[in-house]
Amino acid sequence: MRATGIVRRIDELGRILIPKEIRNTFRIKHYSSLEIFPDHEGKVILKKYSPVKELGQLAEEYVQAMNQSLGHTVCIADKDFIIAAAGANKKRLLNKQLNPEIERLMEERKVKLYAQPLSLTVNESVISSSVIIAPIIVDCDVIGAVIFAATEQDVKIGQLEFKMVETAAGFLGKQIET
Repeated sequence: MRATGIVRRIDELGRILIPKEIRNTFRIKHYSSLEIFPDHEGKVILKKYSPVKELGQLAEEYVQAMNQSLGHTVCIADKDFIIAAAGANKKRLLNKQLNPEIERLMEERKVKLYAQPLSLTVNESVISSSVIIAPIIVDCDVIGAVIFAATEQDVKIGQLEFKMVETAAGFLGKQIET
């Protein structure tokens, strides 16, 4: 990436102001966690930190197990992207940016059943007829979500699916805490 030509000074508390345009471009929100990497050439690299991505293989195996059990699409997302998916639309969902409506539902901090047609990702033609969203909460912060998506119109979502998604979010939250 080329330099943008923006120069910032470090204040007496060691803070650097990141311009709003850059924060908007990279979707860096207030209180976002950033990793700091020093480079051997004297560069300092900032990278958005996602604790959900740390789950890696566990997240992938968990969604596969839930998909085999429930028979529908199951995803695990951080606050911006779907990081693990299993089901019919796996390839179309994996590593795609979340729909802002999903982000809004995550921030409500409750397990939600969305019984209207909804796209899981931005600019995506995969529409789910019903969606359950369970936020993954760690240390009182929403860091991601477990998403169950039924694509067939006449699927009845019951208490079993609701509780499985809620349990998955709770389990993954505990895994990240430890």
